[in-house]
Amino acid sequence: MDYGTLRGVITIVVMVTFVGIFAWAYSSSRKKQFDDAANLVFSDEEPSSVSNGSGDKK
Repeated sequence: MDYGTLRGVITIVVMVTFVGIFAWAYSSSRKKQFDDAANLVFSDEEPSSVSNGSGDKK
């Protein structure tokens, strides 16, 4: 196998990997899991009452 063939095979492997990751990330079956992960940052916050904007609760 010469250098050009090896480069072609590596290019195809990288392209297939990219398409696979893209399909996995944008598949509709993963939407709920990604939405849950996006909201994890808010899960440890306590629900607040009305605030006056300065951080003090009314």
